[in-house]
Amino acid sequence: MYKLSLIDKLSFLLVLIGAINWGLIGLLNFNLVKLISLGNCYIERIIYILVFAGAVNLIVVLLRSKTVYKKSC
Repeated sequence: MYKLSLIDKLSFLLVLIGAINWGLIGLLNFNLVKLISLGNCYIERIIYILVFAGAVNLIVVLLRSKTVYKKSC
């Protein structure tokens, strides 16, 4: 079984924040990231970049876990 690192756990948290944000935008037209960043467009952009990086990391985690699973069978 593949053990998750701290970066992997942070990636899950960031992607969860991104998913909740998009859900709130779709349902209530409310942008949680804009609220967190206090309207500062630079901080908002950094948060979106971190969510993107977290999503890319989760793709890598998925690919790594598949190769570990194939080797153990």
